[in-house]
Amino acid sequence: MADRVRAVNVAAPDIACRRSGDIVYMQSRRPLGAYPARITERLEYWADRAPDRVFLAQRDGSGAWCRVTYRQTLARVRALSQALLDRRLSSERPVLILSGNGIEHGLLALAAMFSGVLYAPIAPAYSLQAKDYGTLGQIFERMRPGLVFAAEGAPFERALSRVMPKGVELVVSSLDSGAPASIRATPFAELEAARATSAVDDASARVGPDTTAKILFTSGSTGRPKGVVNTQRMLCANQEMIRSVLVFLTEEPVVLCDWLPWNHTAGGNHNFGLVLFNGGTLYIDEGRPIPSGIEATVRNLREVAATAHFAVPRFYEALMPYLRADAELRDRFFSRLKLLFYAAAGLSQRFFDELSEMAVRSCGEDVLWMTGFGATETAPFALSTGPEGASSGVFGLPAPGMELKLAPVGEKIEARVRGPNITPGYFRDDELMRGAFDDEGFYRLGDAMRFVDPEDPAKGLVFDGRLAEDFKLSSGTWVSVGPLRSRILARGGGFVQDVVIAAPDRDVVGALIVPNLIACATLCPGLPKDTPARTLVDDVRVRARFQALLDDLARESTGSTTFVARAILLDEPPSIDTREITDKGSLNQKMMLQNRSALVEELYHEPPSPRVIRSVRL
Repeated sequence: MADRVRAVNVAAPDIACRRSGDIVYMQSRRPLGAYPARITERLEYWADRAPDRVFLAQRDGSGAWCRVTYRQTLARVRALSQALLDRRLSSERPVLILSGNGIEHGLLALAAMFSGVLYAPIAPAYSLQAKDYGTLGQIFERMRPGLVFAAEGAPFERALSRVMPKGVELVVSSLDSGAPASIRATPFAELEAARATSAVDDASARVGPDTTAKILFTSGSTGRPKGVVNTQRMLCANQEMIRSVLVFLTEEPVVLCDWLPWNHTAGGNHNFGLVLFNGGTLYIDEGRPIPSGIEATVRNLREVAATAHFAVPRFYEALMPYLRADAELRDRFFSRLKLLFYAAAGLSQRFFDELSEMAVRSCGEDVLWMTGFGATETAPFALSTGPEGASSGVFGLPAPGMELKLAPVGEKIEARVRGPNITPGYFRDDELMRGAFDDEGFYRLGDAMRFVDPEDPAKGLVFDGRLAEDFKLSSGTWVSVGPLRSRILARGGGFVQDVVIAAPDRDVVGALIVPNLIACATLCPGLPKDTPARTLVDDVRVRARFQALLDDLARESTGSTTFVARAILLDEPPSIDTREITDKGSLNQKMMLQNRSALVEELYHEPPSPRVIRSVRL
C-alpha cells in the first residue's frame, strides 16, 4: 500500500473481550446509536430534508438514465401502499417480487414495508434458469402470495404457469411490452394510480420494530430454501451499525453504482439500505461481473463516479482489465472513491497491489480497502475491519451493538452472534429453528473462526471454514475445507472459478475444479471461440497451468490436509436445477459432491483416469 491513503472517516474498533472457561465473548465498547422503528422513516426524513436529491436511477430502453428523487419516491410509495391495502394484502397474503433490480421493484418493496405488507424478493434464476421449478414451487407454497410482480412478464410465463395458484394477481411493468400471453396481468401503472388515504398513514403507524419487513430466501445445506425473517429492527439496527463504523457515510451523500441482487442480503439490505438510510443515490447497474455483463458495468462506470464500492471479489477482478487499459475510465473510477469493500470470498494479493498502484497513478493516493463478515441472518453487517484496512483472510471484529461468542465445537471454534440485527427465525419452518440458537440466545453461524493472534484478540478474526463442510481423511486427520479452498482460489490467478474439496475417508485430498473457461481460452490462442468445454479443459496447455497450481500448493503444504493431491477439471457447469448453485451464486459443496459422486469415484480410482491431474510434492 502507498504511504498516502485518501482520508476517509472510519472508526477504529474498541473491543472488550472476556473469557468464561474455554468460551470467549467479544463486544464493542462503543454503544450503538439510536435508530428508527421502521426503515421507511428514513424515506420520509430525506423526502423532507433533501426532496430533490436523486434516490434511484436506472437506464431506460433508450439507454438514458431515468431518475427518481426522494420526494417522488415517497409520493409513489404512498400510492402503491394504498393499492396494496385495497387488495387486502398482508403478512398472510404477501407480495412476491420475481424480477431483478429496478426502480419499480424498489418502489414496490418500500410500499410493502411502508404499509406493513410482507414481501419477499426471489432470485430471478429460480424462474428463468431452472427447468423443473422445484425451488420456486416450494417458495410459492411457503409464502402463499396474494400478488406477484414480474417486471417483464413474458420470460416468467412458463414458470408462473407451473407454480402460481389461480386467483393470485400478476403485476407487470407494462401490458404493451412483454406481457404474458396466457396469464391475465395488471400493469404497474394501475397500482400507482391509487390515491393515498389516511388508511396508508394508519397502516404505517402500526409498523414497529418487531414487524417482519421481508423474507429473504437462502439455500441451506440440504438445498431446501430457507426463508429468513428480516424484521424492521434488524434492518434499522444494522444500518446504524454500518455507519457507526463507516462514519463517512454520515458526512456526505453516498453514491453507489451497484449490481448486487436485491433478493440477497448484500444487495437488498446492505447496499440498498445504506443508500436509503444515509440519503444517497443508487445507480442501478444492469451489468454483471461476467463476460456477458461486464461491458454494461464499464459503460455505467464511465458516467457514474461512485464514492464507494461494496462488492464481491469477482467484480474487482472482472473490472481490472478495463481499468488497466483505459486511463479515462481509471481516472473516473478513482475520482471520488473513498472505500473499496469486499466480502463473500477472499481477494488475492495481486489484485490489492495492482488496484492500489492504479489508484496512486490516477489520483496520487491509495484508497482504503476493507472487508467483513455477515450472513442473511445478521442483516448482514456483523464483523468488519477498520481504518487499518483489509488483509488476506482477516474478517475484523464485531460491530457496535452486537455480541460475538466463540465456542469450541470439536476441534474448531464456532462463531455465534447476538444483537438487534439477528433474525428471530425462519418463516413457517419450525424444523430449521431446532438448534439454530444456543442456550444463551446466540445464533449459531455454523462458521469456524480463529484469532489472528491468540495473545491479542484486537488483531481480529480469521475465517476457519464451515463446520459442516470439514471432514476426516482415512488417517483420522481433519481437512479444513474453507481455508484450503480459499488458498486455491487465491493462488488460481483467475483460472479457478470455484472448487469443491473431496472426500471423507480417503487417503488424500481431492478436488473438483470449476475452471474459468474464458481465462483458460487465453492459454490456447489457436482454438476457435466455439471450442467445447471438454476439449478446452483437456488441452495440454490448460492442464499444464493447473498442474503448476497443484504442484505449487503441494510444495508449500505443511501436511496431507493442506494441499490437493488429485483434481479433475469440470466441463459441465454447476446446475441451479440440482441445487448445486445457491441463490447467492455460490457453490453448494454438499450437493456438488452428492450429484457428482461418479466423478469423486473417478478421482480416487486406481489406476488414475486420464482426466485426473495429480500434484507432485517435492
